[in-house]
Amino acid sequence: MKSSKAIIIGAGIGGLASAIRLAVQGFEVELFEKNDYPGGKLSHFNINDFQFDAGPSLFTQPENIEALFSLANEPIEEYFQYEKVPLVCKYFFEDGTVVNAYADKQKFAKEVKAQIGEDENKLIDYLSQSEKLYANVGEIFLNHSLHKRKTLHKANIKKAIASISFHHLFKSMNEVNQKYFVKDKTVQLFNRYATYNGSNPYQAPGMLTLIPSLEYNQGTFYPKGGMISITKALYQLALKKGVQFHFNKSVQHIIHHERKVVGVVAANQNYYADIVVSNMDAYFTYKYLLNDDRKSKKVLQQERSSSALIFYWGIDKDFDELQLHNIFFSNNYKNEFDHLFISKKIYQDPTVYINITSKYEPGIQAPIGKENWFVMINVPANIGQHWESFKAQARKNIITKLNRILKTDIESLILCEEMLDPVLIESKTSSYMGSLYGTSSNSKMAAFLRHPNFTNAIKGLYFVGGSVHPGGGIPLCLHSAKIMSELVADDIKNRKH
Repeated sequence: MKSSKAIIIGAGIGGLASAIRLAVQGFEVELFEKNDYPGGKLSHFNINDFQFDAGPSLFTQPENIEALFSLANEPIEEYFQYEKVPLVCKYFFEDGTVVNAYADKQKFAKEVKAQIGEDENKLIDYLSQSEKLYANVGEIFLNHSLHKRKTLHKANIKKAIASISFHHLFKSMNEVNQKYFVKDKTVQLFNRYATYNGSNPYQAPGMLTLIPSLEYNQGTFYPKGGMISITKALYQLALKKGVQFHFNKSVQHIIHHERKVVGVVAANQNYYADIVVSNMDAYFTYKYLLNDDRKSKKVLQQERSSSALIFYWGIDKDFDELQLHNIFFSNNYKNEFDHLFISKKIYQDPTVYINITSKYEPGIQAPIGKENWFVMINVPANIGQHWESFKAQARKNIITKLNRILKTDIESLILCEEMLDPVLIESKTSSYMGSLYGTSSNSKMAAFLRHPNFTNAIKGLYFVGGSVHPGGGIPLCLHSAKIMSELVADDIKNRKH
């Protein structure tokens, strides 16, 4: 019996997971990638002896990776190893306050009480509510299509509704956090989680307070070899399951006839398939692959998420006071987000994130006595700003801030440097405007307005990745692949009846 064929467009994390899932379902899978490497944003490079993960640096929910290996009946330990991180993040404030965000909730609560003066019980109660929201609401959102009626039957909608308060729906994340906490620093610490999907805590709904549950109720982890080991593991698993990769081969067009997908055109050659899955930004998919201006403009009706400006620095020193994940907060968080989403400019006192994988693998990720710094600030999506001047000013602002808080001279310690801005993010990963998460979640309806994982207009065409449901970031992209594969299975089943 002839096997069905599936074509995946884009070898980002959602594309790799989709290829594996469809291969396990019995499809003959071909994956087309315009770059010469897999992973999309989850890529890697080195400068001399310094190793750098180019994109996402936070690893949560390893069960999503484990599920793919279990599904493929392959031993994960032969491909991928990871360990739990005892310290989620280290926070630095301008007045000298330092908070160690321990993974242990009780220990974290005591630390916040000691350093900020926040009531321990308030923090424990907040994290319990976050866990409840995630379990009852987040699970539906992450595991089911919000655009299919069957979700109402498969998911426990009544339980989800019962766990949602008025504030979660109609108040902003900042307002909910202010309701829980009396100390501004605690509010700022938990407002930060809006950036996990490129949103503004002063606009995004209070429902986003479920995000901290990922770290404090489930944990954060470090993958051995850095984040690139996730890409490597999924790529090897896809190969093992028979997926055929076409690197350096851009898809030019999605072929469809009489509202049914037929295949794709790549390098001026037709490739035919029963289904096509786009891991490309939904805007670009409609604009260039389907030549559908009307639907591409509809995608743009939603506000784009924020982007990032990243400096990769090889540092000629060990900083004992720093951890794997570090945050240096802005002194005026509201002004920073006004710049990101209203003025569309960089802020002179940015919140700075530093990831240092050599903390877990010294001598491998960086030479002994040195560190590999992934230094990131949030910036607006690209609308044609003068990024060369923005980068120069941002670099100066970041170094000034770090010098002030760490009481050192960072400039003299930088041995090598690379940069990534929104323009490069768009060109390398086909993320429209360089937005990291597709659309923002700055409205209470944002979750329902994201493009679904399918389209009724063209049967056999599906969507995965950060620009569609359920959203951006590694866990959500992996969930998008799971939702898509289940939709495919249901569609096949329905056609047989």
